[in-house]
Amino acid sequence: MDDLEKAILISFDESGAVESALKLQALSFCQQVKEAPAAWQICIERLGFTKLAQVQFWCLQCLYEVISSRYAVMSSEEKAFVRESVFKMVCYEPVDEKNLARVLDGPGFVRNKLAQVLVTLVKFEYPMVWSGVFVDVLPHLSKGVEVIDMFCRVLNRLDAELIDSESHGTDEVTTLVVATRVKDAMRQQCVPQIVRVWYEVVSSYKNSNSEICATVLECTRKYIAWIDIGLIVNDAFVPLLFDLVLGEGFDEQLRGAAASCLLAVVSKGMNFQSKLALLQSLRMNRIFTLVSKDSESEFRSKVALLYAGYGAEILLCFDKLNSEEARGVSMELLDEVLPSVLRVMQNCEADLAVKIVEFLSGYVDSIKSLSPTPLSEKQLFHVGQILEMIRLQIRYDPDYRHNIDVLDKIGQEEEDRMFDIRKDLFSLLRNIGSVAPDVTQIFIHGSLANAVSSPAEKNVEEVEAVLSMFYAFGESASEDAMKNWNGFIGKLVPMLLSTKFQCQSNRIVALIYLETIVRYSKYVQENIQYIPMVLTVFLDERGIRHPNVNVSRRASYLFMRVVKKLKSNLVPFIEQILQSLQDKIAQLTLDISSKELSGSEDGSHIFEAIGILIGMEEVPSEKQSEYLSALLTPLCQQVQALLMNVEGESIPNSSTHVAIIQQNVMAINALSKGFSERLATAIRPTIGLMFKQTLDVLLQILVVFPKIEPLRNKVMSFLHCMVCILGPAVVPYLPKALDQLLKDTEPKEMAGFLILMNQLTKFRIQILDIMEEVFPIIVGRIFSVLPPAPFPTGPGSNTEEVRELLNLQKTFYVFLHLTATNDLSSVLLSPKSMVYLDQIMQFLLSSVRHHKDISVRKSCVQILVVLIKEWCSAPYGEEKVPGFRSFIIERFATDCCLYGVVEKSFNLRDAATDILFGEIVIAQKVMYEKFGDDFLNHLLSRAFPATHCPQNYAEQYCQKLQQTADFKALKSFYKSLIENLKSQQNGSLVFR
Repeated sequence: MDDLEKAILISFDESGAVESALKLQALSFCQQVKEAPAAWQICIERLGFTKLAQVQFWCLQCLYEVISSRYAVMSSEEKAFVRESVFKMVCYEPVDEKNLARVLDGPGFVRNKLAQVLVTLVKFEYPMVWSGVFVDVLPHLSKGVEVIDMFCRVLNRLDAELIDSESHGTDEVTTLVVATRVKDAMRQQCVPQIVRVWYEVVSSYKNSNSEICATVLECTRKYIAWIDIGLIVNDAFVPLLFDLVLGEGFDEQLRGAAASCLLAVVSKGMNFQSKLALLQSLRMNRIFTLVSKDSESEFRSKVALLYAGYGAEILLCFDKLNSEEARGVSMELLDEVLPSVLRVMQNCEADLAVKIVEFLSGYVDSIKSLSPTPLSEKQLFHVGQILEMIRLQIRYDPDYRHNIDVLDKIGQEEEDRMFDIRKDLFSLLRNIGSVAPDVTQIFIHGSLANAVSSPAEKNVEEVEAVLSMFYAFGESASEDAMKNWNGFIGKLVPMLLSTKFQCQSNRIVALIYLETIVRYSKYVQENIQYIPMVLTVFLDERGIRHPNVNVSRRASYLFMRVVKKLKSNLVPFIEQILQSLQDKIAQLTLDISSKELSGSEDGSHIFEAIGILIGMEEVPSEKQSEYLSALLTPLCQQVQALLMNVEGESIPNSSTHVAIIQQNVMAINALSKGFSERLATAIRPTIGLMFKQTLDVLLQILVVFPKIEPLRNKVMSFLHCMVCILGPAVVPYLPKALDQLLKDTEPKEMAGFLILMNQLTKFRIQILDIMEEVFPIIVGRIFSVLPPAPFPTGPGSNTEEVRELLNLQKTFYVFLHLTATNDLSSVLLSPKSMVYLDQIMQFLLSSVRHHKDISVRKSCVQILVVLIKEWCSAPYGEEKVPGFRSFIIERFATDCCLYGVVEKSFNLRDAATDILFGEIVIAQKVMYEKFGDDFLNHLLSRAFPATHCPQNYAEQYCQKLQQTADFKALKSFYKSLIENLKSQQNGSLVFR
């Protein structure tokens, strides 16, 4: 062993026994050899005598790299030597007479590397220089399986690197050119001989060496896509493939390879009329009984793929061919293959299942296209079989029943897996429901009846699957179907409402049962005789009283949705509902002494449902007041009692009190959502008075617990509701509330506070005094946390803190806009706010010019336009805000309305930007109306010249501003002017 072999072996060592310094030295030595001018010669000589696989691999890799990078500069003699040497290795011959080692005796990874070397030579030399590379190998195949295997490796590598369009690398154009050259030459010169050899090898070795036959057929499969299909589809090759697929005595790998070849044949791109003739001639029905539903093997998967691929190709022919005869043939072939496809679907892997569902969806679409022709008996039968397949596929595995019921980690994974599986299957179900509604409805009805009576050990999965099908079917059910008491839904909904399943205690059954009733509540709305049954379902152990807390919580939410939908139909049942929910309400409004807290806000849905019920105008006035008082009074009393008890205690020791208060505020908040401003202020002011008293109580929370964020948020949420319910009557309560809410507010809390302020601006002048007090505090707080420069972008910039500040900034823009547009702009000029005026103006100006969000820029333009209108009198009048006129003319009119739109980044072809441009034109019109010649003179003397705008263009625009009343015409002219300036400057202007 010489130094090179030692170095190669050391460089390949992964045992850890070699010192790192020695390994680095070995790697360096190998690299020096690789970079030597005669590296290719050293490698070929070494391959002639070494039998060490690592050395063989290294030499072939080195040879590959040299050919890839230096082949063009080698002499013709050197190239010829390389070609001859590599060819000898591939043909199982020694490189020379002295050295008799054969590379093909090496392991698979060495032979693969040799194949790569040969293919690299083919890229450079075939067919111009080395025209016989493929033909000359063929006689050597008689030497045995070693050369046959090697030839297949070469063809596979050629396909992977050159021919397969999906494998093209970065230099795609070059690869396509080379691939076209190689394929064209092979078609003309050697493809028929290669196909003949494939056939002869498989015929000769099928009974003695199934492995080499499978290798040859896998290679054949890759080439069928681009060679003449007649070379395969003939009286010799196709019968051979079918014999192998059907021959139970053959190895399954060989049979699977033959099935893959048949799939390549049926998938071959060609004229659709020819394709249909090909599909018909293959007589595929002879293999349709091959796969039993219980068998599991690679061969089964290959045949299943063949079924799905064959069916998909027939569907293409059906879609593309318009003749009645062609469509008839296509449908016959589809009817033949469908049972087999459905059979393999019962036990197949996820990837194959996706392909089969795609095919079945295509089949349903194809029979749908036959409308108005009724479906044939055979098609109706197939539709029923597909529905049965869907039912079986969506069933949960009983082995996971406990995991799914308690929803542990395994159960959650299984639920997620089933969710993915069901998406496409339910889409298929709905499609069938529209094509064959009667069959679908009869199937679901019958399946549910069977599921109800099925044995207990199967009951859970059977019932859940059928209920899920009924639920999915309802997504596409028509309005008429929902209302038809005599139809399918009219039969099944009452059946559901009156049934108590044995397995209803199971979580997934209980949930889908309730979800299904909600989905079909439209039917109950039209058939109110079933309302008592719906209420019973939700109020007994099937719903809100279900033993599983997750079901109970979901039932509360679903009950609220049903109440929203049925609304006035429930008025006669309010007393009964409240009576039934008394214990639940008591649980949710806990005793002070109770230690058991649910820790969940799902109880809010019950209170929201009750609020919707008792908040309707149809409820008698006295009863309404009675119901509301009965709910609000204990809740408020409990909050008051807790607040009194907290005084003198430290906050940490009052965590139980905080939790109960939070629960009560949440309940009051949810309850209030059912009431309207019209009811509480105009029709029944007594209701409004109750909510005012409640507001008095809840505002005390902010005094006692000023720094507990969850409580602050709950009270703020209640204030939002009171603004909607009490209207302007809430204003007297605001000073105290806002004062407390503004104390020690964090940025994310400040965003929530601003949302409340945005809602309050609708009261306009009524909150002017309040705004004058809080506005400077808000602005000062926000400018203290917002960065003066734009927010960072790029990796690492999307932190929670940055997201909070961005949200705050976005809400602040809305606040300024609503302040300006709701006649509250005078608050900016109050003594306390004037100190921030310049900062606000600079903030708006910068946003108009540079903000990434076009809608924000538009909003800021609108704010400034409002301020111009309100703060500036007619031309040459007295200035209401000293310096504002010159600021607008010199900064806003110039920087934003001209320089900003000339910039390359201002894309006038973008729809949102075009709207912003329109606002800018409006702003200029307003500025002319308010500033007159001062504004025009500035445009003509300073602004337009800075953009190198021709004087006559500028003057024309100023004339348009003065004379044109038509906004569209003015906008069009200004856009034309700006586009001309952009084209002249090519976006190169930089304005300081």
